[in-house]
Amino acid sequence: MPYIDGFVLAVPNANKEKFLAHARDFDPMFLEFGATRVVEAWGDDVPHGTLTDFFRAVAAKDDESVVFSWVEWPDKATRDAGVKKIMEDPRMDPSAMAMPFDGKRMIFGAFEVALELPG
Repeated sequence: MPYIDGFVLAVPNANKEKFLAHARDFDPMFLEFGATRVVEAWGDDVPHGTLTDFFRAVAAKDDESVVFSWVEWPDKATRDAGVKKIMEDPRMDPSAMAMPFDGKRMIFGAFEVALELPG
């Protein structure tokens, strides 16, 4: 059964191209280590809620957009092994990559697929 890593982050609108360049450099590592798909989705129709919303979740500022990203893996075992390899990879050295967003405000988690349509 597929396994998903999900991410929500706030990216300054002025950094959209820098973010996409960063993703083009970084995201292939997921595929290299076993992921089957990586998606970076720039917020387009993201409503502001009255109690909760994506903007509050990542403390987005007025000049930032919400980005919703996910990595699909064939299964949890492949994901666990792949993430371990990614975290050990020298390309992950924070001094080697400038992040075009505030990583402290990123939320993330790993999810079992409970239902998939069509499936």
